[in-house]
Amino acid sequence: MAVPKKKTSKSKRNMRRSHHALTPATVGECKECGEMKRPHHVCPACGYYDGREVEVRDSAA
Repeated sequence: MAVPKKKTSKSKRNMRRSHHALTPATVGECKECGEMKRPHHVCPACGYYDGREVEVRDSAA
């Protein structure tokens, strides 16, 4: 079984983890309703994607 020969220092450990940070989700404005939505996803507010309605929204529900 592989065993480390030396203790990894805090500096080396933290340098390795420097790329582990999370980035905030990218959002853009929907061209139909103006709500914020994720790129390349159907708008959760109006159901439009790429200028056409792909998800029917019932206002009575």
